Amino acid sequence: MQFLVLTRRKTESFPPALFAEKFDAEVARARELYKEQFTRQIWHRADGTGACQIVEAPDEACVRERIGSLPFAEADMLDITIVALKPYGGFSG
Repeated sequence: MQFLVLTRRKTESFPPALFAEKFDAEVARARELYKEQFTRQIWHRADGTGACQIVEAPDEACVRERIGSLPFAEADMLDITIVALKPYGGFSG
């Protein structure tokens, strides 16, 4: 099953220096999730506040667990929205 994951950095609660300190580890973990084929596509948000990605997992609990392994998420520095996706009905039939 595929999911849309939208994250936003909690810049109102955490200083830029703390994000900078964890950035390399965040990128490394994101790369691992991509290599594991959990993350299918990933983008930085154009507004500079986080990321958007398409992930694949059996259920939302698995998505929460895997996204929760990101250093920013482990430190509660992200707002995370997860949306389950289904095939677009307009192309069936």
